Amino acid sequence: MKKLFIYYSLSGNGELIAEALAAKGYEIRKAVPVKMPPKAFFFQILTGGFGAAIGRKEPLAGFDPDVSEYEKVVIGSPIWNGRISCPINTVLAETNLNGKDLTFVLYSGSGEAPKTSELISGRFPDAKVIHLKEPKKNRQELEKLDIL
Repeated sequence: MKKLFIYYSLSGNGELIAEALAAKGYEIRKAVPVKMPPKAFFFQILTGGFGAAIGRKEPLAGFDPDVSEYEKVVIGSPIWNGRISCPINTVLAETNLNGKDLTFVLYSGSGEAPKTSELISGRFPDAKVIHLKEPKKNRQELEKLDIL
């Protein structure tokens, strides 16, 4: 079974998860925005949080949305303002995930993200959702990936 992890990371949590999943045989595909976010943390939260709240999509540099050769797809996103990040909004808009064994790995400072889980369940009813609380600081959170 071919497995793919598509993710976005601003603070490095996504990279840590990508390393863990690569060790489990996943191919890795990172979503990289054309325009990088502001460097100042306050402005990252302000612009990213607002964009996520309104469902903004960020243009991505060289992203390949073709997942036809993969049976299992895992989508990784930080949680911004209780929502999926803007780059992953783009991935979800451009990628045909029908018929895939789909899991979302969400990482945030607060851990659980109930609004995000509800939105995912509404759009992808068969998808699994795993929440990780700051995996860079809490390495034991990566154990939740063992079910993949």
